[in-house]
Formats: sequence, structure tokens, C-alpha cells
Amino acid sequence: MSLAFPRRLPWLLAISAAVIILDRASKLWVSSHIELGQAIPIIPGFFRISHVLNDGAAFSLFADSASPDHVRWALITFSAAAVLAVLGALIYLGRSLSATNISLALILGGAIGNLYDRIRFASVVDFLEVHIIHYHWPDFNVADSAIVTGACLLLLDSLIPRKSESPTPPPQL
Repeated sequence: MSLAFPRRLPWLLAISAAVIILDRASKLWVSSHIELGQAIPIIPGFFRISHVLNDGAAFSLFADSASPDHVRWALITFSAAAVLAVLGALIYLGRSLSATNISLALILGGAIGNLYDRIRFASVVDFLEVHIIHYHWPDFNVADSAIVTGACLLLLDSLIPRKSESPTPPPQL
């Protein structure tokens, strides 16, 4: 296998770059237009644009840790390893615009978006707030949405049966 860039890799990296740009732009807008801890109702009782900082992992896990610096550096290390692994997979598999590769591009962009925040600001800006009846979904952002969308697409793609190269003969009775 050649290490030359596959033909579709630039398009896949463009998807990742678009996620990073949308993530940064949305976080900058929220940070400059909504005070920390405040929110703007979009669909009353269901959806708000908020401004919160997440020092922990997904769903604010580990945010109240007794050693926040350890949590931050563990999350940075894990995120950097994930970015490298997904980038490696994209370089290796990036010959087509398949569902798998698009999923990986979304995950890569989201991981880089949140990694940037953790390194530069020590926390991640979350701002999408959803309430369903009495349940408050933890606030999230564009990067989180891209990661979850990519993971769901990857899962769905893995469940689709593939045509085999040579059909297996039916069992003999």
C-alpha cells in the first residue's frame, strides 16, 4: 500500500475543517453574546442557547473531581490519542466518500474542536440546551454533535450487510 494521500482524503479533511470552523465560530459567538450562566430561549420549555463551561468529559463527567488538573490532562491525552487514531484511519481508509469515512471525518473535526478548547482554555464551551418534559439533557456544542453524529453513522454503517465477493453456496440438505 502506498503512503500517498488517497484521492478523497482532502474532501474528508475539508469535512473535519468545516466542523472545526463551525464549532469555533459558534463558541466565539456564544461567549461574546451570552453571559456565562445565562441562556436565550429558542423554543420555550424545549430548547435554549446557553453559555456554560464544561471542565469535565461528556455530560460533565469528572467535572467535580478533587483533582481537576489531572482530569484536564487525562482528557487532553485521551483526545489527542483519539485524534491521531482517527486521522490515521482516515489516511489509511480515505479512498472514497463512504459512510465510514464521513463518520471518521465528523469525529475528527469534533475531537479537534474540543481538544483545542481544553488546551487553550482548560474547559469547553457548551451552549445547546435541550429539555424534554422533565428531563434536562446536558448542554453540548457543535463538536459534540459532530462526534455523536459520526459515531451513530459509523454504528449504522457497521450494521448494513455487505455484499460478499463470492456468494456462499446454500447448505446441502
